[in-house]
Amino acid sequence: MDVIVIGEPLVEFSASAPLTEAETFRLSFSGDALNAAVAAAAAGAHVALVTRVGVDEFGERLIRFAAAHGVDTRWMLPGAGSTGAYAVGADPGGERDFTYMRACSAASRMGPSDVADAPLAETSVLLVGGIAAALSPSCAHAVRHAAEIVHEAGGKVVYDPNFRSRLTTPEKAAAMLAAVAPFAALVTPSSPGDGLPLLGTADPAETLRACLKLGARAAAVTQGPDGVLLGVRDGREGQDGEPFETIPAVRARTVVDQTGAGDAFAGTVAARLAAGASLRDAVRAGTAAAAVSLEGQGGTGRVATPEEIDRLLALPHGNGG
Repeated sequence: MDVIVIGEPLVEFSASAPLTEAETFRLSFSGDALNAAVAAAAAGAHVALVTRVGVDEFGERLIRFAAAHGVDTRWMLPGAGSTGAYAVGADPGGERDFTYMRACSAASRMGPSDVADAPLAETSVLLVGGIAAALSPSCAHAVRHAAEIVHEAGGKVVYDPNFRSRLTTPEKAAAMLAAVAPFAALVTPSSPGDGLPLLGTADPAETLRACLKLGARAAAVTQGPDGVLLGVRDGREGQDGEPFETIPAVRARTVVDQTGAGDAFAGTVAARLAAGASLRDAVRAGTAAAAVSLEGQGGTGRVATPEEIDRLLALPHGNGG
């Protein structure tokens, strides 16, 4: 297995207008874990999604959707609870407005026994995030357990803090980041979205330093159109004596919806790392995949192919237009 993703896939009802005004919704499937798994599969990885879905029609459709997008669904198991869902509204500028329907969902009932059945010790990269950890105490335990297994087996752990105030508190999310960071080959916090509530800073460089201090081997601090600040702990020195460099953002040809851009970034980075790419090259590929994802509505509305990623990276100055 190249990549294993743990988390909750969701039924997605997306609209091109704000939720306060929208009357027509498009049915699809999303959620951070599914978005990342689909992106990793599109990037060429053999990827499995470990989760639970409800014993209902939406759960069956989610499994079929994942399989159709190249995701190994052997560990997407039906269980007690409903399949989670959310509605998202967006305007032409890409702003998002979410409302979730995931309380007591099937995925929130996952625990260490669920992840123990997956081939964690044989995977190259494990991708986990703060959203999965925030679903329930048992999910948090499962995330920590999986990260420890993969780390001890010599695989790479990629952790996306992905803080959501509707799911957890800054204190709990910060504690989870601190617990997983020592196992992580890479953490991918956003700035200021994750840095401010979890690490007490809106400065990308300070966010990076804090993640390395927690024990992560590397950090890629995403900054939207300002690119990604990449830092490592291997002693290489960058600007001003700091072990970091800025990876420029790739400009999207058009912005329809920001939903899932960060997930596309994380999934593509995981896939490229599993294929043997350097950290810098994997992050560059992730920025291109994120730019492509902005062109589609919903979390999986537009997924980059390897050819698209390589073409965008070959353009000067990250210009996707």
